[in-house]
Amino acid sequence: MLAKLLEFVLATGFANISGQHIIMIVIALVLLYLGIYKKYEPLLLVPISFGMLLVNLPLGNLMARPAEGVLGGLLYYIALGVELGIYPPLIFLGVGALTDFGPLIANPKTLLLGAAAQFGIFTTFIGALLLGFTPTEAGSIGIIGGADGPTAIYLTARLAPHLLGAVAIAAYSYMALVPIIQPPIMKALTTEKERKIVMKQLRPVSKKERILFPIIVIILTGLLLPAAIPLLGMLMFGNLLRECGVTERLSKTAQNELNNIVVIFLGLSVGAKANAEYFLRMETIQIILLGLAAFAVGTAAGVLMGKLMNKLSTGEVNPLIGSAGVSAVPMAARVSQVVGRQYNPNNYLLMHAMGPNVAGVIGSAVVAGIFLSLL
Repeated sequence: MLAKLLEFVLATGFANISGQHIIMIVIALVLLYLGIYKKYEPLLLVPISFGMLLVNLPLGNLMARPAEGVLGGLLYYIALGVELGIYPPLIFLGVGALTDFGPLIANPKTLLLGAAAQFGIFTTFIGALLLGFTPTEAGSIGIIGGADGPTAIYLTARLAPHLLGAVAIAAYSYMALVPIIQPPIMKALTTEKERKIVMKQLRPVSKKERILFPIIVIILTGLLLPAAIPLLGMLMFGNLLRECGVTERLSKTAQNELNNIVVIFLGLSVGAKANAEYFLRMETIQIILLGLAAFAVGTAAGVLMGKLMNKLSTGEVNPLIGSAGVSAVPMAARVSQVVGRQYNPNNYLLMHAMGPNVAGVIGSAVVAGIFLSLL
């Protein structure tokens, strides 16, 4: 009887837990706290942190690969959607169906703000190379600066799959922490007078423009960068479903049921990649710090481009909307609105900021296509 009892005890997680497991469990609990109590993008952070918690409980074998006569772990099969490049394009489908491209169409100059915000990707790419990462690894790390989790996952799964856990956690963590990271940078680079600027109301966008925009964009970008078609194609298809007026059921499905299912699977998959054995390494710390630098530089570059556009337009552009050039839709645009109203309660920057925000999504997908083509 004692032998059986001892055998049972040795087969429990309590008897097999290591210091690394405990560290990862604590990290998962902290992320759960941020998602649930602080409400930092809970739809992303709760599934990711719970997946991280599950995979770091000893002997659960949720990520075990199948062997002869033995099935793999539950999360192993769910995570195949990441490795096979299925979930990120489906997320882009939902983003396209949820997002109004009207502000970008009405003010196409904001494309420059989205382009400027990608500067953080390229500077971090160079920094990663200097730290000894390979070009493919550096590309995967640099894309974190776009604050676009699906794009970061899609690119890393192809260029450096061994870094997928660290890159995905960093990308989604910084997306969730946009309201904390961006405001100090925005305030440091702008004057109070600039923050108070009230922008003119955007012109109405016709239905024809809304329908033609996604079609024209995917034709031009698809011909220029075929590697970007899976992401941009799904983004534009989702927006076409939203705007064409004859596929309301499909648009609602892409926005709600399908998007929610994919977010759950993607979040659990991302968290499951962060097991203690692979996550607690020096290169992971470097990746997280480089990702923060990429995101900060991208935000700063967007704001500085906004300042330049403000000078060239004789004071008509509020530089705060430049921070929305990163791809975190619509979080970054909301931050521009919140910071602007702190200094001018009558200021409504949200729709103006959605222009560079949409441009940032397109820009990060284009950069990913460039990296896939070159690397």
